[in-house]
Order: sequence, then structure tokens, then C-alpha cells
Amino acid sequence: MRLKDEQIDRLAERILTDLAESSLIVLKKERAKVCSCIKEVMRADMASEEQLERDAEQLLEKTLRAMGGGEEIDRYKMLKMIKIKLAKERKIVL
Repeated sequence: MRLKDEQIDRLAERILTDLAESSLIVLKKERAKVCSCIKEVMRADMASEEQLERDAEQLLEKTLRAMGGGEEIDRYKMLKMIKIKLAKERKIVL
């Protein structure tokens, strides 16, 4: 799922606030720096998921071409299976 920068900012703030208020974390750095790190991690994770999606689509097309078109194949189901396999190989949690 693609999030806008404003959504990422609000989500990161909310995560940090909830963790701090529930005493699950104790900030050792300034709040803005911690929030910035959360945003970076979220953006990196979304970028890796987007790359996984592109790679899965390319692999699906390559596989279907090798099968001679594969009109009888459920593309959505096969794409999902490929994404799950690639995610496991790359240790990405979907």
C-alpha cells in the first residue's frame, strides 16, 4: 500500500506517542530524531515492498511467456504465490 508523506508523518508520530505513553520505550534521543528514524524505516520498508511487487510481476510475465501465454492461469493467484515466495527468500514480512 502506498502512503503519502503526510500519512507517514502522522503514523510515525502516532507510533512514537503510543509507545512512549504506554511506557514500552524510553527515549534516549530527542523526539524529533526518533520520529525521523521511524519515518526512514517505514519508507525503506515500503520501497522494498514496491520492488518486490515489480520483481514478482516481471517473474510472472516471464513464466507466462515460457508457458506459451498461460491463458488458463489465474494471474492474481499466481502473482500472489510468487510474491510470497520472493518475500520469504528476501526475508520481507508482508
